Amino acid sequence: MSTPFYVSPEQLMRDRADFARKGISRGRALVSLQYADGIVFASENPSAALHKVSEIYDRIAFAAVGRYNEFENLRIAGVRLADMRGYAYDRRDVTGRGLANAYAQTLGTIFSSGGEKPYEVELFVGEIGDTAEADQLYRLTYDGQVVDEHGFAAIGGAAEAVGGYLKERYTEGASLEDAIKLAVAALGHTETEDREIEAKNLEVAVLDRNRTQPRKFRRIRPATLVEILGAATAPAQVEAAEPAAVEPPAAKPVDEAPLAPPADDDGEPPIAPPIG
Repeated sequence: MSTPFYVSPEQLMRDRADFARKGISRGRALVSLQYADGIVFASENPSAALHKVSEIYDRIAFAAVGRYNEFENLRIAGVRLADMRGYAYDRRDVTGRGLANAYAQTLGTIFSSGGEKPYEVELFVGEIGDTAEADQLYRLTYDGQVVDEHGFAAIGGAAEAVGGYLKERYTEGASLEDAIKLAVAALGHTETEDREIEAKNLEVAVLDRNRTQPRKFRRIRPATLVEILGAATAPAQVEAAEPAAVEPPAAKPVDEAPLAPPADDDGEPPIAPPIG
């Protein structure tokens, strides 16, 4: 009988954490910024159907990176929990902190369980209040840790480089346009170069406390992003340095030979009548 291999709990947790971090680092970054009237979420996402940022409840939004099927299951579970709690008690009893705690328990249980692999996801749960001071932004890691963020945060691939860019340039109380410009610039920042991301490849959504509807979540359409970011991100951009093609002058028309008269039924051209 062979002796089973022994793996210490520390090594097991370390291997599971490395596995989850590698899966998350393969994806693109996602940033969240607090501005004067709410919270903005931005990510590079060329898909128009598979969203990384979604609404959970009236004043609560959800954003995630990693494996889509895993964080989509978490999003659906959060929507169901919020709906049940709001229906059974009151809509004011649905809070971002309560949802963040529920997500933390789920992720922590999955991570520490040896029967299944850990989720390769990182999450944002954002909630806006009546004032900017009452806004809440929570970041959840793959192992169930909860961090209460202030001002800005970044998750996903190249999160350190993006977070460093935001740390140097973020200002409190910025307008929505300035916040979106900063978020998009941070997403295009790497340690080696800065690149411009086209509006069609961006997913941007906000929690806007100035909306008159009870639901404060709204998406920023690509056409609006082009107006905010400028024509540099327009998909059909013509370089200004390239001179316009000059069409050659039209050739002078040449006198054409007169057309032959139409043929008779037998194929021979008709004979002109004699001139009297």
